[in-house]
Amino acid sequence: MDRIFSGFLLSVLLLFQDHGIDGASPQPRGALCRTRPTDLVFIIDSSRSVRPNEFEQVKVFLSQVIESLDVGPNATRVGVINYASTVKNEFSLRTHWTKANLLQAVRKIKPLSTGTMTGLAIQFAINRAFSDSEGARVRSPEINKVAIIVTDGRPQDSVKDVSARARSLGIELFAIGVGRVDKNTLRQMASEPLDEHVDYVESYSVIEKLATKFQEAFCDLSDLCASGDHDCQQICVSTPGSYTCACKEGFTLNSDGKTCSACNGGSAIDLVFLIDGSKSVRPENFELMKKFINQIVDSLDVSDKNAHVGLVQYSSSVRQEFPLGRYNNKKDIKAAVKKMSYMEKGTMTGLALRHLTEKSFDPSSGARPGVPKVGIVFTDGRSQDYISDAAKKAKDSGFEMFAVGVGNAVEDELREIASEPVATHYFYTADFSTINKIAKELPTKICAEEDPCECKAIVKFQQKDLAWESLKCTAIFSLNSCLLEAVTKRIAALENKII
Repeated sequence: MDRIFSGFLLSVLLLFQDHGIDGASPQPRGALCRTRPTDLVFIIDSSRSVRPNEFEQVKVFLSQVIESLDVGPNATRVGVINYASTVKNEFSLRTHWTKANLLQAVRKIKPLSTGTMTGLAIQFAINRAFSDSEGARVRSPEINKVAIIVTDGRPQDSVKDVSARARSLGIELFAIGVGRVDKNTLRQMASEPLDEHVDYVESYSVIEKLATKFQEAFCDLSDLCASGDHDCQQICVSTPGSYTCACKEGFTLNSDGKTCSACNGGSAIDLVFLIDGSKSVRPENFELMKKFINQIVDSLDVSDKNAHVGLVQYSSSVRQEFPLGRYNNKKDIKAAVKKMSYMEKGTMTGLALRHLTEKSFDPSSGARPGVPKVGIVFTDGRSQDYISDAAKKAKDSGFEMFAVGVGNAVEDELREIASEPVATHYFYTADFSTINKIAKELPTKICAEEDPCECKAIVKFQQKDLAWESLKCTAIFSLNSCLLEAVTKRIAALENKII
C-alpha cells in the first residue's frame, strides 16, 4: 500500500512540475511586460567607506536590474559611473548593446576607495554620461532618462543644486542610501514623489532585494494587474487603462474597494502582534510599523465574538501594550496602536516569544479557550538572545506563527519562528517603506481555511468491506488552480484513515 501511495504522490508532483502550480507553464517576467526604452545610468559610490565585499553586493544589484531590461540600441541603453573623490566613466550608453556584454562589464568594475564627491558625479552625468556623444538619445516622451544613485555616506560636496539641474533637464533621479547615509541628502537628490524615488537599506547585504522595485519601475504595460501596479489585496481585475479589485471566495471587499475582510461569518481568532521596538528600528520606521499593524486590523472582522487583537512591544524588555479582548472594535484598536510609544534599546526576541507563549495567550490575558491563536512577530535585526526553544514551544502549543522581517532581520531566525509551511508564514522586505505590501498579503494567510483554493483534485476511496482486495481507488484530478500542499495533505489524511 505504501508503494501505491508513493507512486501516486510522485505522479502528482511530476504533473505540478510539468504544468506549474496553476496548471500552466510558469511565465518569465518578460512575458508580462517589456521595459520602456530608457537611457539608464547607474552612479555608484565606491568611496573608502564601502568595503570590497560590499561593493561586490552593489554589483550584484546592478546585474539583477540589468537582467530584467530589454537591452539594445532601440530599447534600453545602460551606462555606469563609478565615483569617490574622482569620477570614472566605467562604460557609456553606447558601449554595450547586449545584456551579456553589460553583465561582463559590471563584473570587471573595481572600487576607487577614496572620498565621496557625489555632486561631482551627478555633474559628470549631466555633462557627459547623458550627452549625445556618449550615446544618449534626443529627449522625447518615448525615451526615459534615468539615473540610479547608490551611496552610503555624507557627500563632501553639495548635491542640491546639481540634482535640481539634472531633474530640470528631464533626468529622473532615484537615490538609494545604505547604512549611515545622510537621508536629507537622498531627499535633495531624488525626483518627486520622494516615497517612490528614495530607498534606504540598513546594509549592503540586502541591497539586491531592491532590484525588484526597479524591475517593476521600468515595466511598460497598460495591464496594471499584470505589472503589479495596483493596490488590490487579493484579486486584481483588469479594465482598459485601469483596474478593479475583488476578493477570493469566503472574503468580503471592504469599503475602500481594495482590501478584503479575511475572517467573516463568525470566524473567531485571537491574534497577538509581537513588535520589535529596538533602537535600530528608528522613530520614523516605528511609525510605519504602526501603520502596518492597523492595515492588518482593517482586514479583520473585529467584534466580541470574532477577532480579538492584542499587542506586545519588545526591546531589551517586554511590554504589553494591550491584551486580547480589551478592545472589541477596529476604531479603538487602531487608536491604541497610534498612541504606542517607542521603547528603543535592544532586541530580545526570545524573551518576547516566551512572553507570548506564557502570558499573551493565557486566559488571564483575555485568550479564549478553543479559539485559534495566531502570533505575528515583526523584527528588523538579529535577536540578542536564544530564540529556538521559545519559537518551538509556541508552535508546539498550537499557535500559528507568522514572522515578518525587514532590513537586517536574520532570515534563518524568521524561518525558525514561522509555522509550517514556512513559505506561507514567513515574509521579508529590505525596506520599511514597502512593508505595506506584506500587510496586503498577510491577512489572506491568517484566516485561510485548510484548503483555501477549493482544490478540485479529489481522491475518492470506496471501501465496500474491510478486505484490502476489495478496496477500490478512484482518482479524479483537475489541477487547474490547486495548491500542491492541499493535494499532499489530502492524500496523507486519506491514507491514514485507511491504515
